[in-house]
Amino acid sequence: MINLILFPILIPLFMGIILIFFHKRVILQRIFSLLSTSASIVVALLIMDKIKNEGIQTVNLSNWDAPFGITIVSDMVSALLVLTTNIIAFCCILYSFKGIDRERENYFYYSMIQFLLVGVIGAFSTGDIFNLFVFFEVMLMASYVLLVLGNTKIQLRETVKYIIINVVASALFVIAVAYLYSVVGTLNMAFISERISELGDTGILTVIAVLFLIVFGLKGAIFPLFFWLPGSYNAAPIPILALFGALLTKVGVYSIARTYSLFFYEDSYVFALLGTLALITIILGAIGSIAYNDVKKIIIYNIVTAIGVILFGFSAFNTVSLTGAIFYLIHDMIIKGALFLLIGIMIYITGTSNLKSMSGLIKRYPLLAWTFFIAALGLAGIPPLSGFVGKLLIIQGAFEESNYIGGFIIVLSSLLVLLSVIKIFVKAFWGDESDNVTKKPVKTLLLPGCILVLLSFLIGIGVEVLLPYISLAAESLLQPENYIHAVLKE
Repeated sequence: MINLILFPILIPLFMGIILIFFHKRVILQRIFSLLSTSASIVVALLIMDKIKNEGIQTVNLSNWDAPFGITIVSDMVSALLVLTTNIIAFCCILYSFKGIDRERENYFYYSMIQFLLVGVIGAFSTGDIFNLFVFFEVMLMASYVLLVLGNTKIQLRETVKYIIINVVASALFVIAVAYLYSVVGTLNMAFISERISELGDTGILTVIAVLFLIVFGLKGAIFPLFFWLPGSYNAAPIPILALFGALLTKVGVYSIARTYSLFFYEDSYVFALLGTLALITIILGAIGSIAYNDVKKIIIYNIVTAIGVILFGFSAFNTVSLTGAIFYLIHDMIIKGALFLLIGIMIYITGTSNLKSMSGLIKRYPLLAWTFFIAALGLAGIPPLSGFVGKLLIIQGAFEESNYIGGFIIVLSSLLVLLSVIKIFVKAFWGDESDNVTKKPVKTLLLPGCILVLLSFLIGIGVEVLLPYISLAAESLLQPENYIHAVLKE
């Protein structure tokens, strides 16, 4: 019998293959895509319940026991991220019914989304460092196709840049894995952790840790490696931008969290380096978000800020900060997806992403205006929305480590983030109605954004329901022996 934790990978894999044969039957593709993500959401919920009751779940493929075979592992961290990924994918697919042109839909659009999900969910679920690389490549190949669909000049230019950056990152990834294998003699992540603890503190391990930080930092857009992100993401159509903004950089963040908590948890130098880079990332992301008058660029730079906040919480590496980092990671995936879908409607109405050419939208679109306002408050971490709890716990965790400067920078960044999104609300929705504002039907487009904003609100007010799951996830990162025991059956 196929283990339950394989289904989040197998469902989009087989659905992506099936949809290839129906690439001209758009209605069927839409229905099957929604059914696929709906089924994956149900499976992810079942997996979370099983992990809570029975502990970390593993499956060894082809009956080769760990550490010799390929292992799929589902702890609470990966289960929460798999669930969030499928919820966001469901909303982006729903938005695509009206939010992307038919020409793109006919060119394997829904198939590529399914293959993208295979890569993202596989990266969250693998227990093998080389297969993390494989799933990264699956995710990236699908993202190349999605980014270039439409064949516009800006897409082609930015896709070339995006491919070059990721080819370099992938080459560095293979080099880092090769160095690690030469030291420990295994690719199984749990066994790597055991072997490193036996070796003790060696200089080569610090070098490997920094190499992994460069690789995952490029993919996760941490300073100074985020330079490619604003241009590449800005070229993508809105539903693809929402998928990329909510999911792809978070795979890089997860990879840093997983490898550092399993392999390098005793190396204080690399955690100090990570914390410093995270704080610089926060500052530069916040500055970028207030510097632009383009709604897409503003939210894209807020991705950079959030990456810094999450990784700073992880770098503190105590129970409170890890709980806050995981909570904030889930919040940010949801709220970024919502904001990209909402600004997509604004661009659809006005035909521009320039704030100077938008005004007075609230008169014709009050529901859009107030939904965006709630999402903006959630992004800035205003209670009772979901961003508040995660940020508060990260700051508390920083104070426990006596890192008062880091806590202050996060508080200051929250004010700048709020300023950047309130600027959109004030300039786009208030004032005299712009000549660009036209009356268009947006109810179908607004539904996915409303779902995600409502979810953010429910997470914020239902913290006590979610906190046991988040605490289990933090415990999984903080106590690698639990992960090792579950995989190696020791």
